[in-house]
Amino acid sequence: MANATFVTEFILLGFPEIQEMNMAFYTILLLMYLLSLTGHSLIILVVFMESMLHTPMYFFLVNFSTAEICCTTAEIPKMLVNAFSGKTNISFACCMLQGFVVFTMGSVEFITLTLMSFDRYVAICKPLLYKTIMTNNLCLFLTLLAWVSGFVIIFPQSAVVWTFPYCGQNVIDHYFCDVGPVLKLACADTTLMELIGLIYGAIFMWGSLGISLISYTYIIVTIIRMSSATGRSKAFFTCASHLTVVIIFYTADMFMYLRPTTQGDTRVNKVVSLVRTSLIPMLNPFIYTIRNKDFKAALRKSLRRKMVL
Repeated sequence: MANATFVTEFILLGFPEIQEMNMAFYTILLLMYLLSLTGHSLIILVVFMESMLHTPMYFFLVNFSTAEICCTTAEIPKMLVNAFSGKTNISFACCMLQGFVVFTMGSVEFITLTLMSFDRYVAICKPLLYKTIMTNNLCLFLTLLAWVSGFVIIFPQSAVVWTFPYCGQNVIDHYFCDVGPVLKLACADTTLMELIGLIYGAIFMWGSLGISLISYTYIIVTIIRMSSATGRSKAFFTCASHLTVVIIFYTADMFMYLRPTTQGDTRVNKVVSLVRTSLIPMLNPFIYTIRNKDFKAALRKSLRRKMVL
């Protein structure tokens, strides 16, 4: 190790399988990223502008959209810059920072989805106590807890990955600095680190998913017991969009990370990861708003105000 040449930058292999349709593929990704950025930014802007949306659910949704923007922006622009410029390199420091931001924001998203599930539980199962339980102070505390917890969960693992020696190959078989492909390049035994990461991931994902499933079990039972068909329909559509996002998020991330990170088909992981960081963030704003009468009314109100001005 004393005579080894340590890596100062990595090569992101990306998608070498699609060389013939490179530009078309990355142009589509650029459009998807811009749609995602526009959709989430619109959610944040409309919620802040319209007082009718100043409720716990939309407060959590703003935080979720913020984390989505940070997560996708940490991955997609670098990939697109490399693709359109013909470069494939990323510095060691930027690589480690990219991985840290992506996984921290992912953790914040999971915790926020759990908080949104709890909010829906209180709103539907305990409607008379909703304003008493979901106070502004509690919502602010839970949101700060989500962001701090995301940092605390990921930082120690990222610090260990950062301190591993990288002195051999520097080609990462991925389009961003995912932890598995990076650990494959370490000149050290990463077995313990992978085991700890697997345990962390299992406890965190299954724990947060468990809370969401418990919340929705109570919600479904409450909806079934409602005597009014209109009430059942309204309650169902209130929760359907959020439940859809929960299922998609957990399915994709559990498939990728609830196993030793250096194992598995890299090509499949790249496709699933791309769906998770490009397609799903683009669809989420539509999932949350397309059937939401309150948000559409607030959006129309904001547009009318802008037109008057």
